[in-house]
Amino acid sequence: MRAFTIVVTGGAGFIGSNLIEALNQRGEERIIVVDHLSQGSKWKNLVGLKFKDYIDRIDFLKLIEEDKIETPAVIFHLGACSDTTVKDLHYLYENNYLYSLKLCEYALKKEVRFIYASSAATYGDGSQGFKDDEAQLDSLKPLNPYGFFKHLFDLWLSRRGLLKKVVGLKYFNVFGDKEFHKGEMRSVALKAYEQIKKEGKVRLFKSYNPKYEDGGQLRDFIYVKDAVEVTLFFWEHPEINGIYNVGTGKARSFKELVSAVFNSLGLTPNIEYIEMPEDLKNQYQYFTEADITKLYQVGYNRKMRELEEAVKEYVSFLERYSSYYMD
Repeated sequence: MRAFTIVVTGGAGFIGSNLIEALNQRGEERIIVVDHLSQGSKWKNLVGLKFKDYIDRIDFLKLIEEDKIETPAVIFHLGACSDTTVKDLHYLYENNYLYSLKLCEYALKKEVRFIYASSAATYGDGSQGFKDDEAQLDSLKPLNPYGFFKHLFDLWLSRRGLLKKVVGLKYFNVFGDKEFHKGEMRSVALKAYEQIKKEGKVRLFKSYNPKYEDGGQLRDFIYVKDAVEVTLFFWEHPEINGIYNVGTGKARSFKELVSAVFNSLGLTPNIEYIEMPEDLKNQYQYFTEADITKLYQVGYNRKMRELEEAVKEYVSFLERYSSYYMD
């Protein structure tokens, strides 16, 4: 690998800061963190990490457009607005689509390894399945603007034959260390921990689908450390390109997830089921499960943590550091 700079966009964010920590553990410190820090506690995710520089995302785009920055070895493009409730389509177009496009064009021109975050939100209600098959991209129907613009970028690459030159990672339900800044987009695992500490119980949405009992809605929950390992695998194997799912391949229920949080705290589960907001009912996913066959076919061989193991590790982190990361 070239001993040049590593760029991590969204580097102060959830997956980005965990990726930098993992890079540090591998002895990598020539890292440029690209992000947009405004109000809030996201800056705390960078404390203790080793990196070369921090550059605001707008400034970084200007630098590459004017060719005023050292050509990096790899760009991990993880920066985006991940709030699935955002309705400002122009903002999402500029921030999640156009920025990605410009960054990718730069990487291709400079022959820089480009690994970007797509999303499981591109699969919509899952009626087309969850197979990371490029041939099926046109049939996907995202349920929210966030998923749409992630999907739009996937399509832009696919229709130009560029997925043969870059890597797109469809992250499923990632949870774990350093997600406090995400507001309502915090994982259910973190929300459950906070509710237990405050009230001794957890509230989950009722099910409005007769196929699923209350709390029986299923998601592919993947621990952030496993998601990072998959991400680094594609940096370590530059010969592999395309779109890949990043999940465990095993759907688990919200009830199981929350019960694991209670058990990790040595408590008996206490769950209250509440009504779902009307604006969520039409875009709610009852089931997601990553098909990770393709990932293992290209040589990834690490075993994903079981849900209970991952939650126990995460709760241990929360018990030690939650008071620091919370505003």
